[in-house]
Amino acid sequence: MSHHLQFFIDGEWVDPVVPAVLDVIDPSTEEAYTQISVGSEADVNKAVAAAKRAFETFSQTTPEERLALLKRMLEEYNNRFEDIAQAVSQEMGAPIGWARDAQAWAGRAHFEATIKGLEEFEWRERRGSTMVVKEPIGVCALITPWNWPLNQIVCKVAPALAAGCTVVLKPSEIAPISGVIFSEAMEAAGIPKGVYNMVQGTGPAVGQVMAGHPDVDMVSFTGSTRAGIIVAKTAADTVKRVAQELGGKSANIILPDADLEEAVTKGVEGCFGNSGQSCDAPTRMLVPADRHDEALSYAKKAADAHVVGAPQAENTKLGPVVSQIQYDKIQGLIEKGISEGATLVAGGPGRPEHLNRGYYVRPTVFGHVKPGMTIEREEIFGPVLSVISYQDEDDAVRIANDTVYGLAAYVQSGSIENARKVAARLRAGQVSINYPEWDTFAPFGGYKQSGNGREYADWAIHDFVETKGVIGYGD
Repeated sequence: MSHHLQFFIDGEWVDPVVPAVLDVIDPSTEEAYTQISVGSEADVNKAVAAAKRAFETFSQTTPEERLALLKRMLEEYNNRFEDIAQAVSQEMGAPIGWARDAQAWAGRAHFEATIKGLEEFEWRERRGSTMVVKEPIGVCALITPWNWPLNQIVCKVAPALAAGCTVVLKPSEIAPISGVIFSEAMEAAGIPKGVYNMVQGTGPAVGQVMAGHPDVDMVSFTGSTRAGIIVAKTAADTVKRVAQELGGKSANIILPDADLEEAVTKGVEGCFGNSGQSCDAPTRMLVPADRHDEALSYAKKAADAHVVGAPQAENTKLGPVVSQIQYDKIQGLIEKGISEGATLVAGGPGRPEHLNRGYYVRPTVFGHVKPGMTIEREEIFGPVLSVISYQDEDDAVRIANDTVYGLAAYVQSGSIENARKVAARLRAGQVSINYPEWDTFAPFGGYKQSGNGREYADWAIHDFVETKGVIGYGD
């Protein structure tokens, strides 16, 4: 039986209180391929009430009991791995190889990292006659985005449950079917009633209601900075904790001693991965001024090698972006880059010539981008790279830090010592040196308007606990 039109509340699949449906669009065809129900305040109230009841007992379980639950959750996730990958490929247009090896894999990796984090987590610390204890914060509202659906669902749900919290999840209504399959897997894992709940819906009708609900103790939100501000303001009335992972405009500093061709080529790959729809994508490439045109030649070659096409085709490297809204936004920013005088090196407006439908964007590179241009300031969220000149190391650091965002940054250098020195000067929550592998044990989160709190492994568990001091505990 399909659960596309149902929510998972208090251990059961239920219909919405007020019937309402929303089409789910396949971005490769621009056509609806299924529908979901969208919730209302009444559905949120049911889910929060279930989570509040369940917290009374689940918060008293032992770390060992929760560890066993997480291992069952991972097992059932793996049992549905291919279903999840296929759903992500269809709902957000990800090439099927990427859907398996990056999108679905990320959920598995975060389960594994959280399990290890829980195994090693210190719940108690004695300070003289005081015992400092970590306790679950309570009922948590989890609001996740469409661009990395399983990555964000698992790196919120897993640590929240590891901490002993109960949760209400709202997946993105744009990419919701992977969330349904995830919920089916969680049901199969035998999660106690009310510990995990899932309600579909829009941000205003469901997400904001969750954020403002008096019985919700914490909100963990991933999405745009604009939406994050709304969530934080809504949550402020009840003085609940808010963890946010928001936008980014990450700089990729290629230092003079780096292998320029290799650094540029990998930088293009990093920017265009997931069709450019990653908040930590290295979208601003900073290159030495005297080698700017050489860098552009390498960037053009790398961009032109990206095959854009149907998600199920084996040779496709870039699928469509997720929606008409995203497509129109990206096209407008490409036009803005041209009108403001940046040099169009590869790609440009419109679809690739061989495609006449679907939200496909041409892999685009702009050169001679000046600080302050719109494409240098705004998060584009598509396969669009800006190449910027710098005069010296101080200039590169200044340009990199001159942004309201601070989620990620990248440094490429032939000298690890020099790269470390530059990394220390960058105002970002995560700095990657010489294109390392994805580390799901590293803290992930931002400075400035990129958010607050940290996700992944034990870092995330800390976000879902309160600290209590029991004074006079004794020897």
